[in-house]
Amino acid sequence: MGGCSVSLVVNCTDRENETPGIAGTANCGNTHYGDGGIHMSQGNVDIRAHRRVFKAASLLGPRSGLPTVVESDSDGRLTRIRPLHYEDYIDWNSKNPWRIEARGSAFTPPKRTLPGCYYMSYKKRVYSENRVRYPLKRVDWDPRGERNTQNRGKSGYARISWDEAAQLIADELTRVREKYGMTAVLSEADMHGEGKHTAPSHGCANRLLSLLGGYTIQMRNMDSWEGYAWGSKNVWGGEPVGEMQPSGNVWPDIAKNTEMLLFWAADPETTSVGFDGYLASRLSSWIHSLGVKFVYVDPALNYSACRLADKWIPVLPNTDAALYLAIAHVWLTEGAYDGEYVKTHAVGAEPFFDYVLGKEDGEPKTPAWASEKCGVPEWTIKALARAWGKKITSISIGNGGPGIRGAFSTEPARLQSILLGMQGLGKSGVHQVKWLEWHLHTDPYTMPYQGEATINLPVRADLVPTPVAADTVIDEAFLAQQALIKGNVGGSDNVTNNFRKFATARGWRDDAEIEEAIRRFKELTTDGAGGPPPQQSIPKCMVHDAILKDRIEWWGLLSFCGPAEEQWTKHVFPAPGCSRIHMIWTDSPCMVTCWNDGFNFVKAMRSPEIECVVAQHPWMENDCYLADIILPVATKFEMEDIADDAGGGVFTSVYHEYPACPPVGLSRNDFDCVAAVAKKLGGDIYNAYTGNEISIKRVIELFWQGSGVAHLDTGDEFRKKDIFVVPADPDIQKKPAGLSLFALDPDSNPLTTPTGKLEFTSTAISEHFPDDAERPPHPKWVESSALHDERLTGARAERYPLLCMSNHGRWRFHAQLDDVTWSREIDTMKIRARDGYQYEPAWIHPETAAARGIEYGDIVKVYNERGAVLCAAYLTQRLMPGVVYVDHGARFDPIDAETLDRGGAINLISPHAITSGRVTGMVISGFLVETEKVSDEAMAAWRARYPDSFSRATDPAAGVCLDGWVR
Repeated sequence: MGGCSVSLVVNCTDRENETPGIAGTANCGNTHYGDGGIHMSQGNVDIRAHRRVFKAASLLGPRSGLPTVVESDSDGRLTRIRPLHYEDYIDWNSKNPWRIEARGSAFTPPKRTLPGCYYMSYKKRVYSENRVRYPLKRVDWDPRGERNTQNRGKSGYARISWDEAAQLIADELTRVREKYGMTAVLSEADMHGEGKHTAPSHGCANRLLSLLGGYTIQMRNMDSWEGYAWGSKNVWGGEPVGEMQPSGNVWPDIAKNTEMLLFWAADPETTSVGFDGYLASRLSSWIHSLGVKFVYVDPALNYSACRLADKWIPVLPNTDAALYLAIAHVWLTEGAYDGEYVKTHAVGAEPFFDYVLGKEDGEPKTPAWASEKCGVPEWTIKALARAWGKKITSISIGNGGPGIRGAFSTEPARLQSILLGMQGLGKSGVHQVKWLEWHLHTDPYTMPYQGEATINLPVRADLVPTPVAADTVIDEAFLAQQALIKGNVGGSDNVTNNFRKFATARGWRDDAEIEEAIRRFKELTTDGAGGPPPQQSIPKCMVHDAILKDRIEWWGLLSFCGPAEEQWTKHVFPAPGCSRIHMIWTDSPCMVTCWNDGFNFVKAMRSPEIECVVAQHPWMENDCYLADIILPVATKFEMEDIADDAGGGVFTSVYHEYPACPPVGLSRNDFDCVAAVAKKLGGDIYNAYTGNEISIKRVIELFWQGSGVAHLDTGDEFRKKDIFVVPADPDIQKKPAGLSLFALDPDSNPLTTPTGKLEFTSTAISEHFPDDAERPPHPKWVESSALHDERLTGARAERYPLLCMSNHGRWRFHAQLDDVTWSREIDTMKIRARDGYQYEPAWIHPETAAARGIEYGDIVKVYNERGAVLCAAYLTQRLMPGVVYVDHGARFDPIDAETLDRGGAINLISPHAITSGRVTGMVISGFLVETEKVSDEAMAAWRARYPDSFSRATDPAAGVCLDGWVR
């Protein structure tokens, strides 16, 4: 990069005269995969790089991510992916690079982006052996005869033409609409996927379904924030997701004032990488170098702890509530908390304190009491409590991770917030802070890297639009929160302001031209182009129940990340006047491996009630095996787009992405996949869906004009260099840090709780659910309930005596990147067992393994009554005894699709029930299992019973592959 001497661009014959494809895909000159490229600076030319373009390192979807430089050869094949070096495109100092100073040291941004390791190997993903290359139909699904729904996940697929696939889907939509109504169609259209804007990886079908009259939306539950969204919101507010808000400038304050940092479900070397790259890694190293003590509380010595931990405190999965309560007990009995702060900043402290001291139930929550439940020695609990009480301490999190996704996870989340309050939350150095998604849900950002203006780059479809039935009332608070979630704080008015600021900067004088641009922009970014929104929703963690049961109900969760007031409202499915589900269209086919009780989801998808399942996806994996029709989707590397870097942590920027390579096979981008179906439904539908075939060039230009930062581009850098780096705000660190204003004056700076103060006893829960034993008015230790018996003290533990922990993977991003052959050579990613198959590693402590006769590399069965998942034993002392740890996100490779998996998809056997009776979230960590070595005899018996499964082809290096399913 640094040092190129020519402008290396593949030019069109005429950049102003593009030939639109089905929905405006550009074709030009002799380059069949788009026009344009990066304008390189002076230096030597790498002759192997025939073409260089920007591409976002992102699987967050819909947001793009930090830019990389992608090179391809003269045949259009990807050759290399590299970080972007800023000084090749900008005058570094003119962009006001930020700087954090503390304790005689400084932390400054690197002069290049810091993409994650797996993004650098993404060409292996583009050319994966499990890439879907053409439309497919399940061989024994006949829409005019037997549909054989019981064979989903078992039967193979045959190649069909795009014309046939589009016609089949159009016919099914028409049939279902006429027979049941459009609410019989469920759209599964939520993240995470590739970050794409003009043809987003999720939600394109929503636009079409809306034009057809509405649909049912799969509502993403509060995943990543379950305990915070349903628990901490009732302590400190923290809208929209329940984490500490506001959270601006927290890291600079921690660098200056914090003495100890508690890492609770936090691993900056792993979880942050998929969102923001490696800046979190650099930041953690710098913070530690200042003398801040790092204490990790985690069942495993995670990757960050291996580098920087001053102390590792192993705790049994999903028992953190007991540890928090014992710490509170030490503080109360030793007077080691900020009593004056609690008096002035909190309400409801006395009932909580009485519970901790045992006055409420006769059981003091002593360190001895907690030790039996959480596995932490009594003396360690006391030492931690005393150190925390003496040192200025903050808690770092990684969106909660598995520690906030267990049964009753509201309780440890609330306790974390309360304990911070007992030590003066918001005072210098006392915060909750996260290592990822610094740009989401907050103004100013946690890190001081944000630009002079905020990027609000839109997407061409709404991922999870809120269902609006006839009696739904949408208030201003709801609309404001939804705008915050979608990165459009100003809502519709903000769009207008963005265009007018751009027009002023460019000297536009024609108001009609401005109004037409605004109209077209809104038309492009409105779900359904004006058609009705979905009429009903199903929480994602309850889809299997919605299919298998006549009726379901739940509290709250009408919308993704709705305001706390939603928690007190009951919803039902089917909604009045709406249908049950009979057709599913998914562009996020990973329910079996990323959500709860995956085996039960397979059973639901095999129901004869589900007459047609359409999946559109670039890869043959997971829920695709349950589909009847599969559409091949082009990756972001094969399409033209506009992208933004709002979270990479160096600069914020907007950049033009040109195709880096031709589409693989007959794949089309997500928008064009749906457009093919729209065309079969008639010209009016097609024209409305595609905006009368508006060209991709025009879409990108409108998105740029409405991005919120285009008016700052006075040098026309976006057009000249294909990237505009937003100058950093030089005054950002003048804004208050976190909740410092609340700490200073709680009455003038109230929280978003009903009382405006920290609620140790929740006034809202006391009002609405005073007798809820699973989420009581003040937090408690909940041993079990009618929904969950996942503690080692319960009856189930006699059969399943290990607690299963499931983290974000080191080498994957959720269900993505499991097929990258380079990563699969690492034994913490895959272990090749004696049968030659690459199994997902199951971490086991040597003591736990020895008791079961398990040795390193043995094929093991991790199981409970919900089914079994095969893994390979990875013996390590980085995990405490009594625990088995399997990363979530491995690809489903069914031996028996309802009971037995060889791929290591651990969520197949996670608990079915939601977090608690009135808390709609999933439970995917801290659940009971047993693990045993798989004998040769057992494997032979499976091979004899399921010959088709074992004869299905797998690639020796990539595992699951297309050839294994296509006949």
